Amino acid sequence: MNGMKVFTTLCLTLVLSLGSIGAAWAGKVQQQLLQESMVEQVIRRGVLRVGMDTFLPWAMKDKTGEFVGFEIDVARRLAEDMGVKVEFVPTKWAGIIPSLLTGKFDVIIGGMGIRPQRALKVNFTIPYDYSGMDLVAHTERAAGFTTLGDFNRPDVEIACKLGTTAVTAAKKHMPLATLRLFDDEPQAFQELRNGRVHAVIASAPRPAYEALKYPETMFRPLSSTFTKEPIGFALRKGDSDSLSFFNSWITVVEKEGWLAERHQYWFGTRDWEYLVE
Repeated sequence: MNGMKVFTTLCLTLVLSLGSIGAAWAGKVQQQLLQESMVEQVIRRGVLRVGMDTFLPWAMKDKTGEFVGFEIDVARRLAEDMGVKVEFVPTKWAGIIPSLLTGKFDVIIGGMGIRPQRALKVNFTIPYDYSGMDLVAHTERAAGFTTLGDFNRPDVEIACKLGTTAVTAAKKHMPLATLRLFDDEPQAFQELRNGRVHAVIASAPRPAYEALKYPETMFRPLSSTFTKEPIGFALRKGDSDSLSFFNSWITVVEKEGWLAERHQYWFGTRDWEYLVE
């Protein structure tokens, strides 16, 4: 009987010891994960590196060469609230996700639509804004076009920026049309002004701005956007700490009305135009 008591005591001692070791190990792992999170790295570094590309009015260069735009305001406010500086890393849109995954920057804040195919590669925050695809057409080449169906023909050429959801929207809504893809949006709109394509598909409000600026050569066949997509920050997978922080930050600035105010300024007015022209 005494032998049984000794055995039981030894077993309990072993279990308690393993439990203590397990708790200590779990605590160490948790602390290691916390230290290795992107947010913690940014705070230690003192700089938030933001991957982005130029899209009017999301991100543009002003007359002095500084970046301005809705996304720029969002990134600057985020860095300020984190107590760090912000560094913008301009990146071609077609390669922006691979650049994030290889660590060239910490997060993408660049009007990126939340899509299942992208979510297989990156983690998205909750939406902080919404966008949609719009279409602007050439007055002569697309004369009489008033619906998406009018553009869904093999003899119609549509320009889009490579790697954007504009390409996805064009393939879905105008599968018969011929797509011409460009690295930069200005190239696509220049092709339209020169009459080399029938239309350009891009995120609102750029198509509407172009139609207002060049009424002799461009018009909007549709009265509104033909898609709606949520926009989120994109970060590398496996970083729940950073994802939680970003989601909390978006919730706070949304509730205080700051996001809506910035959106109205950049998308609802042209008060900023003097900065870039």
